Amino acid sequence: MGMASLNISLPTLLREYVEAQVKEGGYSTPSEYVRALLREDQRRKVEERLEALLLNGLQSGPPTEVAPEFWERKRRRLMERRRSKNHR
Repeated sequence: MGMASLNISLPTLLREYVEAQVKEGGYSTPSEYVRALLREDQRRKVEERLEALLLNGLQSGPPTEVAPEFWERKRRRLMERRRSKNHR
C-alpha cells in the first residue's frame, strides 16, 4: 500500500495529547498513532453497519425456515424467471 502525506494542524493541547499517547501506547510516531485511530474508526463503522443490518433483519417480520428445500425452490423460481426473460 502506498503512502501519502496529510498535514494537519492541532491546538497545542491536542498535539501534546497525541505525543503522550505515542509514548504511552508504544507507537513509534504520531502518524502511526493516527493510523491506528483511523483503522479503529473504520472497524467501528463496519460494526455499526452490521448491527443496523441485523436489527433490520430481526424487525423485518417472522423468520423463514431456510433448509435445503427452501434454496431449491428459490433456485427453481430464479431459473424460471431467467428463462421467461430470455424468451421475450
